[in-house]
Amino acid sequence: MAENDKKINIKDIGKKFVDGGKAAVEKVQNIDIVELLQKAAKLPGVAINREEFLKKELDNYCTDEVISLSIKKNPAFADISRETINKIADEVIKSETTKVTSVSAAAGLPGGFAMAATMPADLVQYFGFLLRVMQKLAYLYGFERFDLSEEEISPETNSDFIIFLGVMFGVKGANAAVKKVGIVLAHKISKSVTTKAIEKGVLYPVVRKIAQQIGLKLAKQTLTKGLAKTVPILGAGVNGFLTYSSFKPCALRLQKSFKELPLSDPDFYKEKREFEADIVDADYNIDYFDIDVEEIEDGSEDDN
Repeated sequence: MAENDKKINIKDIGKKFVDGGKAAVEKVQNIDIVELLQKAAKLPGVAINREEFLKKELDNYCTDEVISLSIKKNPAFADISRETINKIADEVIKSETTKVTSVSAAAGLPGGFAMAATMPADLVQYFGFLLRVMQKLAYLYGFERFDLSEEEISPETNSDFIIFLGVMFGVKGANAAVKKVGIVLAHKISKSVTTKAIEKGVLYPVVRKIAQQIGLKLAKQTLTKGLAKTVPILGAGVNGFLTYSSFKPCALRLQKSFKELPLSDPDFYKEKREFEADIVDADYNIDYFDIDVEEIEDGSEDDN
């Protein structure tokens, strides 16, 4: 074989980059985020059992009594320090990032188990890991059990997940929606308020706009990952690196948002016990979720 034949043809690689990128983006642009979540939730190991997870993660730090109270209420209510929860959360993010990066690197290898899979299938898998870390962080920082299974996701949980994803992908305005939901839960307002907001369509424009912005950001990420997979010699390492560099920041953004909620603040519950304000559902009617949709855009709430 001639020496020149052994050299990498830069023009050919460039063409593969462009063609591969276009094909990847075209597949992602029209993806239904709700459908993507439904498919991801059906993957084995995606649904996290809140009680089992908290027992396992808190076992090395807390007494059985404190763990039981954390499960019944939440870790902050049980007076588990922010430092402890942050430490556990950091380990969760590290663990989930390692797992998804390993899977992604394998998917980029020529002849790998996902080589024949389409880009949407890769996204379903990626979103499965996003849902895993999302649930784990939410449970550590005070959220109640989410209503999802391998069969379906409830409308309330679906809305929560899309809002959380908005934060993870840096959608401007998503943090405001998380704070609204978090405050309602912290004050133990019945879920009927959120349910009514969904039924009356108050939350729908917000969730829909966040979903649209997630789609745009996905298209941008997919362009880069799609290009990596078009060149087999680069695929494995680059694919794994790109997954690492996108997944971890997503998790850190959500963690930062959850840290700011009263749900995760032990002092909030101490004050609440000392002064139990009479808060009723009427104080938090569906208008409470009236968020300016125009503020939700492909901005940069990316502080990590």
